[in-house]
Amino acid sequence: MAQAPRSNVADYYERLPEIAQPHLAALRGLCRGELPDAEEVLHWNTPAFVQDGTRLLMLQSFKKHASLRFPTRYFASVEHEVVSAGFEAGAGFIKLPYDVELPIELLRRLIAGRRVEFESTGAAW
Repeated sequence: MAQAPRSNVADYYERLPEIAQPHLAALRGLCRGELPDAEEVLHWNTPAFVQDGTRLLMLQSFKKHASLRFPTRYFASVEHEVVSAGFEAGAGFIKLPYDVELPIELLRRLIAGRRVEFESTGAAW
């Protein structure tokens, strides 16, 4: 079932189901820490971090998991790390079940890697 349209980023987080709140709050904090020059905006009714007009990554909330979504080109270069850590990966995303502790250090590396990729190449989505 699709989420009702959100009016802004604050509205998105305010309407999250209780089960999703801890993971999304932690992901948001990691993104803010690793992407200090990025702005958080809504893209496709979900939070995205944008720098210089380029979407770096997106956060997503589903019934049983959150996802951190990256450009597929970038994610293909780090997917082996995700799978090796025991997490499910898809085309550009890591699936983060709400009943499993977040792999904080892995997520930091993924987010920082995307920032470095963008800053060194200007790679867009």
